[in-house]
Amino acid sequence: MLDANIKTQLKAYFDKLTQPIEITASVDGSDKSRELLELLDDLKSLSSRITVQQSDDDTQRKPSFSLNSPGKNIGIRFAGLPMGHEFTSLVLALLQVGGHPPKAEPEVIEQIRNLEGEFNFETYISLSCHNCPEVVQAINLMAAINPNIRHVMIDGSLFQKEVDERKIMAVPTIFLNGQEFGHGRMGVQEILNKIDTGAIKKEAEKLSSKEPFDVLIIGGGPAGASAAIYSARKGIRTGIVAERFGGQVMDTMAIENFISVKETDGPKLVTALEEHVKSYDVDIMNLQRASGLVPANGNGLTEVQLESGAILKAKSVIISTGARWREINVPGETEYRGRGVAYCPHCDGPLFKGRSVAVIGGGNSGVEAAIDLAGIVKDVTLIEFNGELRADAVLQKKLFSLPNVTVITGAQTTEINGDGEKVNGLTYTNRQTGESHRVDLAAVFIQIGLVPNTDWIKDSVALSKFGEIEVDAKGQTSVDGVFAAGDVTTVPFKQIIIAMGEGSKAALGAFEHLIRH
Repeated sequence: MLDANIKTQLKAYFDKLTQPIEITASVDGSDKSRELLELLDDLKSLSSRITVQQSDDDTQRKPSFSLNSPGKNIGIRFAGLPMGHEFTSLVLALLQVGGHPPKAEPEVIEQIRNLEGEFNFETYISLSCHNCPEVVQAINLMAAINPNIRHVMIDGSLFQKEVDERKIMAVPTIFLNGQEFGHGRMGVQEILNKIDTGAIKKEAEKLSSKEPFDVLIIGGGPAGASAAIYSARKGIRTGIVAERFGGQVMDTMAIENFISVKETDGPKLVTALEEHVKSYDVDIMNLQRASGLVPANGNGLTEVQLESGAILKAKSVIISTGARWREINVPGETEYRGRGVAYCPHCDGPLFKGRSVAVIGGGNSGVEAAIDLAGIVKDVTLIEFNGELRADAVLQKKLFSLPNVTVITGAQTTEINGDGEKVNGLTYTNRQTGESHRVDLAAVFIQIGLVPNTDWIKDSVALSKFGEIEVDAKGQTSVDGVFAAGDVTTVPFKQIIIAMGEGSKAALGAFEHLIRH
């Protein structure tokens, strides 16, 4: 199951184990069960501290296995084979159960330990989902620390009947004590904030007590990270507040035009960005969403209001809140979001294996999504509003070579149809003839570009007719001391490398503002 190189690396990791690990497998006669036992035997061979046994407990999913340590009550289980993106989740869980100290702030560990009540989490994932591991690893960490917390990772493609019965249309989907708890990427602190009712208020009070920053950056994407690094290198007090560090880049897989890096993916790039920012004296305030901006008054400080109720103060501000997926705004889109309406083909595509799906959008992102999905689903219908596709020629050539892809151009989507619980079709109008057509399908992936995240400052700074922040050559907005950078601004060509350059430029502009005032 595991090749020699991986075994060598794992053996080095397992040398860090300080206490025994009991792996208990629940299997049947299926091929996946045989693969699971082969994987567990490989793990067992790499450390004398790991033992493997089988259970005849018919109440457990098959194949699945639990991790525990003698005399303890650790509630970590994997239903399916945690390979692909989830292999790291397995390795981390083994290390944590085996006594290796978890990588978390002391106050976070203490907050987890102090949680009272019973918390039974179930997380449905797909092995190709790059957002799922963070959720799995976060709840596994919590389960390793607090015996009141139990968690099972469930491979949705392997337990399709459960996915259908629970009407799961997107991953990761988290259940807590049998009830739907959340969707999408979530870290430890975000999960804690949802189950520890006093956490948000405490955190807001903590943030509001901070001393004013010289430069406060709003947004943690490429522009924000670049601005933070350039500001910190000037030796001034720098803070960065972000709803999600990495922003939209976290949902981008193939990155092949980042100069000097031949190819990478969004999560890897974000990890590198975060490590770079953390190497400087930057106060990172993650999982915080800005809700308002009050320009500097007599004391020369601009106030940034957060949804948590906290208020941060700064001598200068750089807004780099980026953009989000653009919606098509037709009946059915909102009603069936997460129930067949999706925006991430890499994450949710495996849930629709063997079914018909549609992609809306004929640009690079739409064509790439159709190509990706064609290898998983039964067939793909790509719908483009214009009379021809807008994607690069090389992508179009690949698309049209696929036998299970149908391309419809000059088509306006008018409705996403459903049965009240999930998507079952899509209706479009032929823009030349005016005729209406319906396509039967199980999911619609929307890939029509981005919209700037400026709703929270629309009454504070000047915006273009497209809702972008208007900036000058130095990133200065219409408000003195407030700068902006990246996809949220009027700067053309929304690219990662351009956002980084704009972030550094805005930081230099903010620094110049500080020394002149």
